[in-house]
Amino acid sequence: VQLQASGGGLVQPGGSLRLSCTVFQSTFSMDATAWFRQTPGKDREFVAAISWSGETIEYADLAKGRFTISRDNRRNTVDLQMNGVQAEDTAVYYCASGTVVSDVDFMYRYWGQGTQVTVSS
Repeated sequence: VQLQASGGGLVQPGGSLRLSCTVFQSTFSMDATAWFRQTPGKDREFVAAISWSGETIEYADLAKGRFTISRDNRRNTVDLQMNGVQAEDTAVYYCASGTVVSDVDFMYRYWGQGTQVTVSS
């Protein structure tokens, strides 16, 4: 199983960014996919997760009202639309694949390499 995160970059405060995670696996249809983020010296932090059907979605409080997670099963991608970003959103964002939607990182067995998001003027 491989996951590839992309879409990170430099964005100004208040701006938007769309991250994408491509999941390369034959059992993509059985998995939940999540986004986590991490900054140096801090624990990995849950952002959002979505089930294969899209019917179950969870957001961390930090993401509610600003971020939207979605998936396209035809393309095997899970996107994170980030709006109204602030400096505290600066982090490396990771996508992860697991069997159930959860806000706990150890529930996800497979992880992508991460993509850097930097919010700065």
